[in-house]
Amino acid sequence: MYFDDLKIGMTVETEPAVIKKDKMIEFAKDYDNVPLHTDEEYAKTTHFGQLIAPGVMSFLTVWAKYLEVDFFGEELLAGKSAKIEWMKPVFADDVLTGKAEITNMVKRSEKNGIVELTIEVFNQKGEHVITNITEAVVKCRIP
Repeated sequence: MYFDDLKIGMTVETEPAVIKKDKMIEFAKDYDNVPLHTDEEYAKTTHFGQLIAPGVMSFLTVWAKYLEVDFFGEELLAGKSAKIEWMKPVFADDVLTGKAEITNMVKRSEKNGIVELTIEVFNQKGEHVITNITEAVVKCRIP
């Protein structure tokens, strides 16, 4: 959608995303190689009692589902920023769903504007596990 077609408060929900243990460990070994994500025996000794998913991997799993229902489509020019906040741990076999909402919009020029998208992520128990705020540069309709 073009910047001009978007409105603050528009929402969309993502399809569920399952955190697979093998993918979780593989991602951790490649990008976040700490024992809490890769060593089951170590993880059992922590207050979590088990492996936790890398935070970025948990978010990206939901982000991939968001892209299936993306507000911007071909009118997206670029990402501008992203902030991820992890509220609770995510574990293997958790099922995550997201609710994306347009929370701010600023027109920059005749050609584009900045759209702030907030995604709240919940696990299968309804617990809030992640908040993401992404800013994107989106095309305007040119008269």
